[in-house]
Amino acid sequence: MKNRIFLLYGGKSAEHEVSLSTARAVTHALDFDRYEVTPVFITPEGEWRPGPLLEGPAGHVTDLMIGENGTDAPARLTDGIAALAAQTPEAPPVVIPLLHGPNGEDGTVQGLLEVLDLPYVGNGVLASAAGMDKVIMKQLFAQAGLNQVPYVHFIRSEWNKNRDGILDESESRLGWPVFVKPANLGSSVGISKASGRESLIEAIEEALRYDRKVIIEQGVDAREIEMALLGNDEPKCSVVGEISSASDFYDYESKYMDGNTVLTIPADVPEKAAEEMERAAKAAFKVLDCSGLVRADFFLTMEGDVLINEVNTMPGFTPTSMFPLLWQNSGLPYPELLEELIRLALERYQEKQSLNTNKD
Repeated sequence: MKNRIFLLYGGKSAEHEVSLSTARAVTHALDFDRYEVTPVFITPEGEWRPGPLLEGPAGHVTDLMIGENGTDAPARLTDGIAALAAQTPEAPPVVIPLLHGPNGEDGTVQGLLEVLDLPYVGNGVLASAAGMDKVIMKQLFAQAGLNQVPYVHFIRSEWNKNRDGILDESESRLGWPVFVKPANLGSSVGISKASGRESLIEAIEEALRYDRKVIIEQGVDAREIEMALLGNDEPKCSVVGEISSASDFYDYESKYMDGNTVLTIPADVPEKAAEEMERAAKAAFKVLDCSGLVRADFFLTMEGDVLINEVNTMPGFTPTSMFPLLWQNSGLPYPELLEELIRLALERYQEKQSLNTNKD
């Protein structure tokens, strides 16, 4: 009997298109001799549309637009998944949430899957929520004693009431240049670089289009280095990779559109710095209570200092994305990486099932 997989992808966030690319790549890489795959497309409006069962070779689904002709009734879909799991509790389907950004990577869908009592790939509710919110994440990093760049944060209502005060605080504490980001988004959506008050105001207004909370980070002259982690209680680290962009910084266009970004794997990083990154990456993984997979992003300054920038709890997963490339260069090819993530999901699920949550 084949194991069953549900692929959740699309979603309401500004990273919808990134999720589509990830879903296509995962679909091609899954072993259809082992799995029955049901795609579930979430539209930009939030409708859930289950697609047809996929059982053929990966090559037969190359151009499939998953979910186009399915139902758009979310209640029936979630009830159907729960019923499916209840019929065969010894082998419930594994859900792979290939969702980036809010309403997918932030713990909301993870909470639904917990209520449905289904195993799923990736991080749980707490890690997903904390990893999505850059402010909460940085505050937890500080608790763990991790080095990071100085920052200022605020919400929309504070900006409306005290614009001059926020601008003054940013300039006095951070100087120039700074990077302005929506606190709850990824893939560099809504991020801008500012080198003066006028451009800072414009950058803040742009970030507020995507989130009610904004973070301003001090600019730093540094190399951008990334490391991938895989595991549950004792994560393993990949080799390190470096991002070099022809743009002023590694923005959305650099990541997905212009083709001018160079990924160097493995990166030429001093052994001491690489060891510090591995230590910091594992500390970040554990302080957020992560599981499954994480990509940790660092700055390596010209003086050799290692600063953690952020972690991504559902990194891009196309064959050209940094996370799978880091593992490929660490000896774990893309299809085997997927297999390991499914295994880790089942491992965590079985551990939860062993807990006695009922009082005698």
